[in-house]
Amino acid sequence: MMRRMLAAGMLISLAAWAVGAQAQDMVKIDSGMLKGTTRAGVTSFKGIPYAKPPVGKLRWEPPQPAAHWKGIREATQYGHDCMQLPFPSDAAPLGTRPSENCLVLNVWTPAHHKANLPVMVWIYGGGFVNGGSSPAVYDGRHFAKKGIVFVSFNYRLGRFGFFAFPALTRQAHGKLLGNYAFMDQIAALKWVQRNIAAFGGNPKDVTVFGESAGGMSVHVLMTSPLAKGLFERAMVESGGGRTMMGATGVTEGMNGKPSGEQIGVNFAKSMGIHGDGAAALAKLRALPAKDIVDGMNMASMFAAASTYAGPMIDGRLVVGEPETLYQEGKYQHVPLLLGTNSMDLGFSFAKTQAQLFAPFGKNAGKAEAAYGAKPDSNLRFLGMKVAADAMMIEPARFVAQTLSAQGDSVWEYRFGYVADSMRKQWPGAPHATEIPFVFDTVKAKYGMAATSADVMAGEETNDYWANFVKTGNPNGAGLPHWPRYSVKKDELMMFTENHGPEAMVDPWKERLDLTEALANERMKAHP
Repeated sequence: MMRRMLAAGMLISLAAWAVGAQAQDMVKIDSGMLKGTTRAGVTSFKGIPYAKPPVGKLRWEPPQPAAHWKGIREATQYGHDCMQLPFPSDAAPLGTRPSENCLVLNVWTPAHHKANLPVMVWIYGGGFVNGGSSPAVYDGRHFAKKGIVFVSFNYRLGRFGFFAFPALTRQAHGKLLGNYAFMDQIAALKWVQRNIAAFGGNPKDVTVFGESAGGMSVHVLMTSPLAKGLFERAMVESGGGRTMMGATGVTEGMNGKPSGEQIGVNFAKSMGIHGDGAAALAKLRALPAKDIVDGMNMASMFAAASTYAGPMIDGRLVVGEPETLYQEGKYQHVPLLLGTNSMDLGFSFAKTQAQLFAPFGKNAGKAEAAYGAKPDSNLRFLGMKVAADAMMIEPARFVAQTLSAQGDSVWEYRFGYVADSMRKQWPGAPHATEIPFVFDTVKAKYGMAATSADVMAGEETNDYWANFVKTGNPNGAGLPHWPRYSVKKDELMMFTENHGPEAMVDPWKERLDLTEALANERMKAHP
């Protein structure tokens, strides 16, 4: 009898455990019930629609609310990444087949979570023509293990994400135009506001962060009236910070480029579609998705400039260049962490050293000295340094200087840690190589080649980012102190190869001052 009672008790306990295990995997959001997966203390929900599929008549429309579903939706696999031609040497290879049906997001949360946890939302890079939320290096579980609700999502790319056409403008009736990618990002952040509490997150404690095009997106969100109140902190990894990289207007040409509408007409003509009215728009919407991509990716996007507009200044969502808006104080005054890599992205087309340093004018000699130029210097490597300073590194310092001078809390970094297995190939940390360290997914990136030093660097970097999400300050117990940025001291955190994180006065001050002078001249010439 006693044995039967014990057995019955065990069955009841197992049943209760099963119900509890199921409950932590089940979440109710505004569009229905979800079932996720729990592993190693983290529950994940993947492929959650945050908007209707932008297909058919919804191609080149603002994102529409996701449809409701009945029953329980399995949320155990990534949804499709957005339509694109994958880039063969992408630092974060996609884990799904691209599709136009892609407006989904993913959530990682601590298992048995409590309420009001801090939230962080990731925006991937890829030049606005590549990228997605499925790459293994973007897995959010290590942030969740630190008590954070982590969200990643997809947004439309290429001509799906940035497109203007006269018929679209005529039919708009007050709707936003042109920047569908940024509209998607704002829609995802609004979804977080409505639903993240169901996952244990606090909608009033959101940090948005991104890298490269994702970092540039954060600058857009920081300066857009339409994103006001959707986040409380921001982080930018290699996202520029001065300009929209030659953005044009929707109906008006800017920065020496034709308008977005004209570029859209050019694309239609390239597809054999003539006119700019409703009939032409219907034919464009009927084109197969692969024809909209038309072979464009990060390797070929510059050659497609006549048929691809990229981000546009539309006057409502994107209201101007970041540098101007930051200087005028027209931005969200929230704590900011930002920086770049020691061998970051830049494009130089100079064929000689004289051409490379000619833009510095009377300071050309000083620039040659600051960059250590010698007659036998490698022109390609030298050009990359000069171009990266102009495109990424000096703009990050500009933002740090401008916002800190207005009383905002800013922390700047420069990431120079190179994985042990790559040190013979890379003289510095290339663009995007900080990502596996930020996410603590070093093993997912480097596999068996990841050393204990690499893993430790990932753990430290992830700790700093997690601390910032939790408190608005990257510092925490057991970590070298990271000083808040000030113009007077010009200190930043250097993530070094051999000494770990080290705070110091910017060692590249001389060359960045020269690059800043060039940027200021450009602003005066083109206010």
